[in-house]
Amino acid sequence: MTNLNSLNFDENRSFIRDTIREFTEHRIKPHVMEWDEEQTFPLETMHQLGELGFLGILVPEKYQGAGLGYVEYSIIVEEVARIDPSVALSVAAHNGLCTNHINLFANDAQKVKYLPDLATGKKIGAWGLTEPGSGTDSGSMQTTAEKQGDKYILNGTKNFITHGASGETAVILAVTDKSKGKKGISAFILEKGMPGFSVGKKENKLGMRASETTQLIFENCEVPAENLIGNEGEGFIQAMQILEGGRISIAALSCGLAMGCLENSLAYSQERHQFGRPISGFQAIQFKISDMATELDAARLLTYRAAEMKDKGEPISQSASMAKLFSSEIATRASNEAVQIFGGYGFVKDYPVEKFYRDVKLLTIGEGTSEVQRLIIARNLLKN
Repeated sequence: MTNLNSLNFDENRSFIRDTIREFTEHRIKPHVMEWDEEQTFPLETMHQLGELGFLGILVPEKYQGAGLGYVEYSIIVEEVARIDPSVALSVAAHNGLCTNHINLFANDAQKVKYLPDLATGKKIGAWGLTEPGSGTDSGSMQTTAEKQGDKYILNGTKNFITHGASGETAVILAVTDKSKGKKGISAFILEKGMPGFSVGKKENKLGMRASETTQLIFENCEVPAENLIGNEGEGFIQAMQILEGGRISIAALSCGLAMGCLENSLAYSQERHQFGRPISGFQAIQFKISDMATELDAARLLTYRAAEMKDKGEPISQSASMAKLFSSEIATRASNEAVQIFGGYGFVKDYPVEKFYRDVKLLTIGEGTSEVQRLIIARNLLKN
């Protein structure tokens, strides 16, 4: 296992790491394949994570959150991903998207109303930006919100929504003024049970199968005007800032997945014997393990640099994109090499690397594809 102390974690951060590690080993690890096979979203486990403070990581204590920063957030996501990336994805989505959108941009009344239940895990959050016809090009959003008196009427469909069915509180982006393009997009807080708000298709996914993904459908959905976050037209800028921070969490998730691949490969290579000795004695295997460990350490340094910069209030557009790009790409390589080290056993579900191999692909897609990260990095370099 890589030396986590090389990042100079203080006593409090080491305690957080040890606490979440113990939880994942005892409460998540025994159920990983069961949840994956059945595509079960472990709602009870999420509630337990909330009771420990791991679903309100970035929320101030006055709203019953943990009042921690992005470094601690990264530690928690990384440790969960080491055991089950799909649960880590849900932890990241709940903390970093819906909950953090309200935490950063909502008014005091909205925060008092919604944050305590989200931060303690009593309610799970969802966040809706992507649509069937708009992913990276969020400016082509079709979901509309028309103001009528003291309410907005929402119509449209959101796609690939994490916790779409189980989430009881959702932040939804919709167009309030089509003539203004991206500057005409606004954000709203919706609650399960609002008339005209329904759940559509649940996706049957390649990986991350324990993290629920569905469509959300709005048919003349009535939302109180007081549920507008900020002002009309501010939704797109809010969403971009949310995604910027979210890239740190995906980078941390990638590091955790890569760590899981490395740890399992180290153990298996010493247990598996061929030609009268452990396969760890063969140079070809040693090279794979060496590359995995080196790339993982580099990815972790990029990730925690971006997290520390975020906590200090420094601009992170470039550093977050670099961390997300590199970490997701090395996690992809680590999962590929892990399956190769396991050989035929890496291709069957009896061993965890098969699941890592399926789960990892989302990391180069979600929160902005690798291609988008390269564009952001290049634009920052050219601008400066």
